[in-house]
Amino acid sequence: MSDAASHDAPTSQYLTLNLAQEEYGVDILAVREIRGWTPVTRIPQAPPYVLGVLNLRGAIVPVIDMRLRFGLPREEYTPNTVTVIVAVSGRNFGVVVDAVSDVLDVKTSELRPVPDMGTTVDTEYLKGLTAVEDRMVLLLDVDKLLQPQDAQMLEAALPPAAEVKAVA
Repeated sequence: MSDAASHDAPTSQYLTLNLAQEEYGVDILAVREIRGWTPVTRIPQAPPYVLGVLNLRGAIVPVIDMRLRFGLPREEYTPNTVTVIVAVSGRNFGVVVDAVSDVLDVKTSELRPVPDMGTTVDTEYLKGLTAVEDRMVLLLDVDKLLQPQDAQMLEAALPPAAEVKAVA
């Protein structure tokens, strides 16, 4: 009976991303597409972690480097480097990660809160942790990856939609 009950427990699916030997999970419902790395168009005076924008079938999508967003050293992009297109507050944006690896089914009962690490570690982007075999997966809160002021700056820097359609 307990096996049947565990199969009925609410679950969420997470796409696992690799970044500097760490594994992160993004809610699969936020993922729109996974693309191989392609160069982007730079935006003047954007924060260092904002690489620029790409044209995704006529839509202009801001792209951020997750290594730089998390304060990690920049690495050369490899054939495994991908841009994951995610939806945040009704807007698509791309996150560049070292690789994607799997889709995890995580039972709600297996989610662990983010431990309080004091002021030295910034955990604002995390919504929880889960254990998978002998490793931990950090679950990201994609809504917090792009700060409101960054989104406003990107919106101001982007050309009006009419100009984008005319170019596309």
